[in-house]
Amino acid sequence: MAAWLGTYLEWLCVKNYSERTVENRQAYLSFLIAPTPAILVSKLYGKKILLNYHSGEAEDHLQRWPRSTKSMLGLVDKIVVPSEYLVRVFAKFGFEAVAIFNMIDLDNFEFRERTTLRPVFLSNRNLEVHYGVDDLLRAFAYIQREIPDAALTVVGDGSQRNALENLATELHLANTNFTGRVEHDDINRHYSASDIYLNASKIDNQPLSILEAFTCGLPVVTTDAGGIPDMVTDEITGFLVPVGNYESLAAHALKLLAHEDIARMMTERARAECTKYRWSVVCPQWLDLYHAVAKK
Repeated sequence: MAAWLGTYLEWLCVKNYSERTVENRQAYLSFLIAPTPAILVSKLYGKKILLNYHSGEAEDHLQRWPRSTKSMLGLVDKIVVPSEYLVRVFAKFGFEAVAIFNMIDLDNFEFRERTTLRPVFLSNRNLEVHYGVDDLLRAFAYIQREIPDAALTVVGDGSQRNALENLATELHLANTNFTGRVEHDDINRHYSASDIYLNASKIDNQPLSILEAFTCGLPVVTTDAGGIPDMVTDEITGFLVPVGNYESLAAHALKLLAHEDIARMMTERARAECTKYRWSVVCPQWLDLYHAVAKK
């Protein structure tokens, strides 16, 4: 136990994270403050340990952890992640993980068939650097040059909100509404009022907002960050563009407006794709995993 405690104290040394932004240092330290003590206490009492890891920043996180820190992961009986992308990331560092998808309750979201697409766009991400909302605004500037009455709703809040609102002003964006944080019960209204979902993530894993857009019938244009290509098949269930290429993000959004038949087929396939994220599918996978770990 003393050795594990020493490793934990080493993790708490902020110098290990000195090259990261304050935001990322806090995110990484939160892992130490929450799961790590639980792992140590569970090990002390001889309990089986299942670690459920979700962060899209896993690769950077693992690269910056000291060797002794990584050995802490060896204490857990199973690492569970929500995407094959994170399975591959953990494998690069010698850790086996199993993927069980995030769950979405389709009954909580309202599907609306869009027979005619309007240039009404939605973003629903936290306003943090790695979600690339700045690139999304730059893409929307391109769109508005072609369609001056295009509208964009930016749902979410975060450390970058003031900077992003200032950028929208600098880009002379019209019809751009920053709503701030929206409660889950109210998000349906924004999906229903919009016709195309845009996402410009720079780092990501398996964003639920894309699944929600699928469920609500919005065609999706997104960057190919992290695990997104595992959930969005380019030109089949959505459009994928390279990270940072906001011109391409805009061009593909305009393509949807020009070719509504493509958008219609995408939304049909995307909604069908959501069935694999239902609780009726995900629950048995969790039960099987718990039983397997318990028998070890």
